[in-house]
Amino acid sequence: MATRHHARMAVVSLLYAYDLGNGNIAEHTAEILEEKKIRNKQKDFALGLYDGVMENLEACDKAIIEHLKEWDFERLGSIERATLRLASYEILFGELDSAVVINEAVEITKAFGTEQSPKFINGVLDAISKDK
Repeated sequence: MATRHHARMAVVSLLYAYDLGNGNIAEHTAEILEEKKIRNKQKDFALGLYDGVMENLEACDKAIIEHLKEWDFERLGSIERATLRLASYEILFGELDSAVVINEAVEITKAFGTEQSPKFINGVLDAISKDK
């Protein structure tokens, strides 16, 4: 059975695909989630996160850009950008404690990102959380 962690990982995958230029990914989210065995409540949770990020993409990107120190948003890796978008959405618009959101993002980055990514993600999200 899928967990919320699995659902978040699937959302990062969807955001990654979107970032790589698959603008029509929204038409296939239900199928992709089904392939990843994200069903029922977790599917609703994942779709809510994905839709929320997409509806608030400008605000999420603005928050990320404001907290990048000596980094260019466009030069971020697609996985890091997708993870930051999801987590910044949850920090800015969600109800979970920021520490939980940051921990989830760090764990996702450990699975998908580079060796340096978790520390970077943690720093940016911590700064967003403190400014919230």
